[in-house]
Amino acid sequence: MRRLLLAAPGLALVLTACGDLSQVGRAPEFSPLEGSYQHHAMYSTPMPEVSDPSGPTDASSLWTAGSDSLLGDRRAAQRGDILTVVIEIDDSAKISNSSDRSRTGAQSMGIPSLFGIPQRLDDAVMPEGASMAEAVKTQSSSTFAGEGNVTRAEKLTLRVAATVVEELPNGVLRIEGQQEVRVNYELRELIITGYVRPSDISRQNEITYDKIAGARIAYGGRGQITEVQQPRYGQQAADILLPF
Repeated sequence: MRRLLLAAPGLALVLTACGDLSQVGRAPEFSPLEGSYQHHAMYSTPMPEVSDPSGPTDASSLWTAGSDSLLGDRRAAQRGDILTVVIEIDDSAKISNSSDRSRTGAQSMGIPSLFGIPQRLDDAVMPEGASMAEAVKTQSSSTFAGEGNVTRAEKLTLRVAATVVEELPNGVLRIEGQQEVRVNYELRELIITGYVRPSDISRQNEITYDKIAGARIAYGGRGQITEVQQPRYGQQAADILLPF
């Protein structure tokens, strides 16, 4: 049992290395859409709409008010619809803090004269060089200085198509979008999820990222270049475990 426990970490490292070696000479694979929320929303059958029997039907009129008409509302409104998310982030922040603290204290206590008792104690009890005139004397001093600076600048301009994957009881739509672009052996991916109100969707069937509640935007990549820029597993483990 002890040998098995000792061999387990080494076996895990070997299996991890084998998984990385299987990608040598191959481009990163796309994430499958089958089984995702987008896939189920696209292939779900919408509920049939009940028409008003007292009103005119589309078949007997030259004017239709549906989304397929010339002036119809083509905004996403139900599960399976698609809308465009516009991501234009141009943020910058600069924070600077500086603090100084200094404190000095001194305490002194003694009995120079009290019916001759301090003098008798100096001669009989106190060690050589000590005196009751300065029985206790303390001094303390502390100094602290701190300084911190944070400078951040982010600029991102992207557009991605998202799918309405769920209609909540209060009318809010939950959207999810994923975009992957592969160039040679590097894959760039963009993922966005969140909640939107149908009224915030423009007539162009677009919505900006700042109107998405609980927005989760991930922009990155994977491939050979990304792997080289990351420290190896052993170095990451050492950075976590080593206390210095």
